[in-house]
Amino acid sequence: MFSEMDKEVKHQSLLISEITAHFGYQFQIDKIIATGLPVGRSVKATILLTTKKMLLIYIKGDSKLLLTDIKKIISRMGMIAELYLPPKGQPQYFDEIGKKKFCEVFPGRQNVSSQDIIFYKTLSPYNPALVQIKEIKNSEIYQFDSDSSSSWRLAMHFSYRRIKTS
Repeated sequence: MFSEMDKEVKHQSLLISEITAHFGYQFQIDKIIATGLPVGRSVKATILLTTKKMLLIYIKGDSKLLLTDIKKIISRMGMIAELYLPPKGQPQYFDEIGKKKFCEVFPGRQNVSSQDIIFYKTLSPYNPALVQIKEIKNSEIYQFDSDSSSSWRLAMHFSYRRIKTS
C-alpha cells in the first residue's frame, strides 16, 4: 500500500512528464499549490511553484479550449499571465495559427503583419495549456462554481508577484 508521500511523488512525476512531453518545458516542482481545481464545467487546473520560484498553471479539459478561453480562465481566477507556453517544437504556434485563420477570412491579403493577427491568434486550439503567471491579484485564487451568482468563488489565498531580475 502506498503512503501519502509516495502518492504525492508519483503525482508530481506524472505531472512533470506530461508537461514535458507536451510543452518540452524542463522544470522541478517545489510545491503544488492546488490540484484538480475546477475552472470550467469539464476543465481542471493544477497550480504549481517551480524550484526557480515561477508560478505555473497547467489547465486541461475534456472540451475544446482556445487561447481566448484560457485567457478568460486565468483572468477569472484572479491572475495576470506573463507567458502562454506553446506546444513542444512549435515556438511560433500562436502566430502560425493566427496567420492561417486571418488568411481564411481575408484570402486576398499578401502582407500580413503581427497587428493583423492579434485577434486571430486567440482562436488557436490550446488544450492542455501551460501558463506562466506574473501576479495573483489581491492574493486570491478563484475557482469555477456553477452554483455561485458569478460562477466563480474564492478557492484559496496565495500571494505571488514575479519580479524580473537582470
